[in-house]
Amino acid sequence: MAGHSKWANIRFRKGVQDAKRGKVFTKLIREITIAARVGGGDVSHNPRLRLAIDRALGQNMPKDNIERAIKRGTGELEGAHYEEIQYEGYGPAGAAVLVACTTDNRNRTAGEVRHAFSKHGGNLGTEGSVAYLFEKRGVLMFPDGDEEALLEAALDAGADDIAAVPGEGIEVLTAPDKVMSVREGLVQRGLTPSSAETVIRPLTDVALAGEDAERVMKLLEALEDLDDVQTVYTNAAFMEESA
Repeated sequence: MAGHSKWANIRFRKGVQDAKRGKVFTKLIREITIAARVGGGDVSHNPRLRLAIDRALGQNMPKDNIERAIKRGTGELEGAHYEEIQYEGYGPAGAAVLVACTTDNRNRTAGEVRHAFSKHGGNLGTEGSVAYLFEKRGVLMFPDGDEEALLEAALDAGADDIAAVPGEGIEVLTAPDKVMSVREGLVQRGLTPSSAETVIRPLTDVALAGEDAERVMKLLEALEDLDDVQTVYTNAAFMEESA
């Protein structure tokens, strides 16, 4: 993986809506709670929890909020019992869409996700209908740096490769379960990434432009605006149209 073309938006990012801090905090708190419930409250033995806390701190979430979320996950505090659900479907023009949710009410979430697909010209599919078109990767981002030196350090730390992303920086790519160990290895070498996370990425892209791109974008926006939706992934690549 040498890099991305200028128009390949591999993962849809909402941007403006994500600036609404309250909604961002809600999503982060749910992720922390589930991570603590699944893997325990000790970050030294729970890489997923460590990543979730790092993202929360990156959004300036108060530490008290983080600690309460962890305690709800471990059962030390009462709270809603959230579970993870993934929905799959197709948007307009054949774009595949994965919707990762956390919910305390499966029926409510399924209804909202189905409505969003239907309203915006998509179709909610069955389990496995589009998941095979994606893969899970660990990604550590560096806004800038010496690619050759970073590649050498990353490989020494156990990473798979690096990729230059125009306008964003340099990604270090790893197996999903190696994100934290690679991060620690890079930090020991004086290289601290701006972010470290596990993501889902398409194996191939579907290039879209014009009305098709707008229709898919509206579907993605509608899905990400749902309270129970954590992340939306798509294989749609939105082309920059020349004037």
